[in-house]
Amino acid sequence: MLDDSIKTQLQSYLTRLVHPIDLVASLDDSTNAAEMRELLQDVAGLSDMVTLREDGNYKRRPSFGIAPQGQSPRIHFAGIPMGHEFTSLILALLQSGGYPPKVEADVIEQIKGLDGKFSFETFISLTCHNCPDVVQALNTMAALNPHVEAVMIDGGMFQQEVDERQIMGVPAIFLNGEVFGSGRMEMGEILAKVDTGAAARDAAKLSEKDTYEVLVVGGGPAGSAAAIYAARKGIRTGVLAERFGGQVMDTLGIENFISVKETEGPKLAMALEEHVRAYEVDVMNLQKAVALKPAAGSQPAEVTLANGAVLNSKTVILSTGARWREMNVPGEAEYRTKGVAYCPHCDGPLFKGKRVAVIGGGNSGVEAAIDLAGIVAHVTLLEFGQEMRADAVLQKKLRSLPNVTIITEAQTTEVTGDGQKVNGIKYKDRVSGEEKTVELEGIFVQIGLLPNTDWLKGTVELSDRGEIVINAKGETSAEGVFAAGDCTTVPYKQIIIAMGEGAKASLSAFDHLIRSSAPA
Repeated sequence: MLDDSIKTQLQSYLTRLVHPIDLVASLDDSTNAAEMRELLQDVAGLSDMVTLREDGNYKRRPSFGIAPQGQSPRIHFAGIPMGHEFTSLILALLQSGGYPPKVEADVIEQIKGLDGKFSFETFISLTCHNCPDVVQALNTMAALNPHVEAVMIDGGMFQQEVDERQIMGVPAIFLNGEVFGSGRMEMGEILAKVDTGAAARDAAKLSEKDTYEVLVVGGGPAGSAAAIYAARKGIRTGVLAERFGGQVMDTLGIENFISVKETEGPKLAMALEEHVRAYEVDVMNLQKAVALKPAAGSQPAEVTLANGAVLNSKTVILSTGARWREMNVPGEAEYRTKGVAYCPHCDGPLFKGKRVAVIGGGNSGVEAAIDLAGIVAHVTLLEFGQEMRADAVLQKKLRSLPNVTIITEAQTTEVTGDGQKVNGIKYKDRVSGEEKTVELEGIFVQIGLLPNTDWLKGTVELSDRGEIVINAKGETSAEGVFAAGDCTTVPYKQIIIAMGEGAKASLSAFDHLIRSSAPA
């Protein structure tokens, strides 16, 4: 199951086990069970601290649990955790064996202090790069608190259960049998939902912070570069991020980041955060800014957060990035995660053998259609314009696929469904005006991005597309407020450009601080 190089790496990890652990398998006669047994035998054969038992009685078969020797498992894998989930397996082994998780001390205490019964189920696909964050967070909670149980469920292996629960997007998280959340969630987000007093405590703590010299709002490539450049100047720097990494976390393959031949978005986001934390930067993750009051005279700028906290800073750099653009048609919101999806890499496997549509003929849309064509029964690509805008090589590849239909001059008008899930999409032929319907089970929206600037209306000048208007130095219309990255009017929304813009905005902010503090 595991090749020699992976076995060697895993064996080195298992030397960190503090106490023995059991792998408790609940198997059947299926092919998947045979593969799971082989994986568990490989793992158990790498360390005397690991024992494999096949006397498990967990309700899902095949599956296995991990626990300190002699204890009942609280961490379960109903699936074979390879691909993106292999790291989840390694961390579960180590944490069950007493190796301390890389979590801040106050978070560990918060987890241990949770009172009640928490049984989490997370449905994943092995191609989903957002799923491991949820699985690993819940596994850590289960390892630290005896009242928490967590199970990873491979939707491809337990398709009947996926269908019964009407799951059309991953990760899909259930708590004690009820829907808890969908999409990528970090530890802090999960704890905020189960620990109702956390937000108030967090707000009080944040409001006590001293005034920053540079406060960066946004933790993507632009924000990370801005924070690093500011910190290197030796000035008090803070980063406020709704989700560290931003859009990069939703980007699977990156092949145009100069000097790095290829990488993945989550991997790059992790590297960004590690680089930022290498400096004296106050990182405040999972915090959403809702209002900005620019500096006035000797009064610093004020940034108000969703939890009510207010942060002060002499200068502010806005790097809030962008989000997926929605179709804004009837039925889209109603059937989101019930057939309407935005990430083909994450949710594509759930539509195996089904009919789907891709909305958008740019590079993202055509790449999504190509990927999906290898999984689903049929792909219908709908493009609003007269022709697709994707690169010629991508269009050529798409047209060569036998299970793809391309429709141009198509204006999407409605998502239809049966009340539980999507069953079709309606569009208008922009040439004839005729209304048409395509029967299908899934819709992947790939029509570009919208800047995350709604909260800034009336505070700084925005373009007619909602982008923050900046000059060549990254200055906005507000004194002491700078901006960088995909939320601005800078052309070409690329990771490498965002980083450069972040560095430039930071240098401009530093220059502003020097000039504003100089004696008359």
